[in-house]
Amino acid sequence: MSAGDPPAPLPGARLLFSLDPAVSYLNHGSFGAVPIGVQRAQQRLRDEIEANPHKFYTQGMLDRVVHTRRHVAAFLGADPDGSALMPNTTAAVSTVLQSVRLESADEVLLTDHGYGSVALAARRQCRRAGATARTVALPLSASAGEVIGRVRAALRPGKTKLLIIDQIASATAALFPVREIAAAAREHEIPVLIDAAHVPGMLPVDVSAIDADFWVGNLHKWAFAPRGTALLAVAPAWRRRIEPLIVSWEQEQGFPLSVEYHGTVDYTPWLAAPAGLFTLRTLGWEAVRAHNAALVDYGQRVVGAALGVAPADLPRPADPEVAMRVIPLPAGLASTPPEAIALRLLISDKLATETAVNAWGGRGLLRLSAQVYNRPDEYDRLAERLPQLLASYQR
Repeated sequence: MSAGDPPAPLPGARLLFSLDPAVSYLNHGSFGAVPIGVQRAQQRLRDEIEANPHKFYTQGMLDRVVHTRRHVAAFLGADPDGSALMPNTTAAVSTVLQSVRLESADEVLLTDHGYGSVALAARRQCRRAGATARTVALPLSASAGEVIGRVRAALRPGKTKLLIIDQIASATAALFPVREIAAAAREHEIPVLIDAAHVPGMLPVDVSAIDADFWVGNLHKWAFAPRGTALLAVAPAWRRRIEPLIVSWEQEQGFPLSVEYHGTVDYTPWLAAPAGLFTLRTLGWEAVRAHNAALVDYGQRVVGAALGVAPADLPRPADPEVAMRVIPLPAGLASTPPEAIALRLLISDKLATETAVNAWGGRGLLRLSAQVYNRPDEYDRLAERLPQLLASYQR
């Protein structure tokens, strides 16, 4: 079973993480993995808090948050004065939905690649306002031009109050032409929220050049930040209209501080985020991207071949540097969310391998990720053992 030569490992990279060596962790995309050095940086901040909590929270803490925001925004090409640190993409999406102020005649347009909790948040906000959440289908094999055309045709000027679209979709690993989509929506004065949860640290990005109304990405997936770190970038026209989910002491300061300050929450994930970016740069970001893309490509091909999926039927992202890939599972397998969860847990339990399994479009998709701590033999072992597990599971 040949799938081409896998990439050479980055020297010493595996030792930077505290992952269980008995488990093949092929699901970096879901929760990331925090390097040991970043864990220690965060722990030093926690120790500083406990040494004198009053001093930490009242003397310069907000200045440190602003400094971190500027550091992160520079990495992403975002305006630091128009960006805010957030706990995750989900919180940012709810913040935007609340701020858009839907009315009964309005609709929010989603795609069928959207993240589940984002769709839930949109539907809840629509129910509250008497508005409608509508979904446009985008085939997994669609070209960039086809995607733009389908989204453009689905827009309803005067009715569509917000378009939410992924930059990299979680369930399908599809990469969408968000800059062109934002421009198409702008022709009709329809605001766009880009869910870029997987972009920071995986792909180079210039947020300002995308020119969307709202853009949000997690740094705790591919940028090695502690969990609970995201950045929401907001276009100038919307900044005064952003309403925080939690009203606290910085409310009168307006965006971004009004959404960043939540009293005595744990700010250490944000403050340790620059240590994650430092780790990424120390490894060599171009080397990391090249390694991860080549390795996940290898993994997709070798596991796909083991499952009898022809190379032409393996979904390929528009950018080869996307470090997640999906493999269609046999028809009828994991075709509903409960079935997908059950299969993921079975693979974890029986094969000591962490993957993502999603039900999308009535078909089960196995999603593999690659990060610098992964090795080709982990995908080889999955390829060797998964077919038998699936055969017994289908009986």
